[in-house]
Amino acid sequence: MRNRPVPQMSDEARAFARSLLIAEDALVLAFNKPSGLPVQSRGNNRRCLDELLWAFARSNGKRPRLVHRLDAATSGLILAARTKPAAAFLSAAFEAREVEKHYLALVSGNLPVRAGGTVDEPLRRVERGEDGRPAHARASRPGESGAKPARTDWQAVASGQGVTLLDVQPQTGRMHQIRAHLAHIGHPIIGDALYDGLNGPRLMLHAAHLTVPLPEGGTRTYEAPPQADFTDALKAFGL
Repeated sequence: MRNRPVPQMSDEARAFARSLLIAEDALVLAFNKPSGLPVQSRGNNRRCLDELLWAFARSNGKRPRLVHRLDAATSGLILAARTKPAAAFLSAAFEAREVEKHYLALVSGNLPVRAGGTVDEPLRRVERGEDGRPAHARASRPGESGAKPARTDWQAVASGQGVTLLDVQPQTGRMHQIRAHLAHIGHPIIGDALYDGLNGPRLMLHAAHLTVPLPEGGTRTYEAPPQADFTDALKAFGL
């Protein structure tokens, strides 16, 4: 099969792509994605992370492959594999729930520091226009048509002015799982208008930590610090 030619990229686009790179090795590239950058294009010609991976392509036209996704409004860690076998291995690890994930979420309401819990509620995808809103997820009754099992663990790590910062560990990978589950328990994420969150400068959800299995055995942990727009908002809420 003929190799795909490497598209032309501006110096600015290449520099931006490389500014997002926080770790790399022979198999994996780790990026700290900003809020607002889509992972993949939806045909609207917006810049997306998938296209920016051409900045890391080899001369034969082969480029890294994304192995999981984040919502455009969510910031933080996202991984790409340099080779097809590594991409298949890591994608399967995410699918099999073998990856440990930690997110930071700033939510409405004050919860005691070190308080924690589990939201174990099935989620159903509601398609765009079904109820007059964009596509979203909602908690459903077990056995309801289209409902899928979903589990999210959380722990409060800091409390501020009417808000709480949570360490969130999704144990499944449903669409908008963290957003829908936190809204379901009465603590929607700040900046999440789709789930009735209070106004904020952005969606206050950040993928901070991933521990992934490696093809050769063992695991590796990646960490991404929140960007300035996230930390500035924390300060504004007294955190």
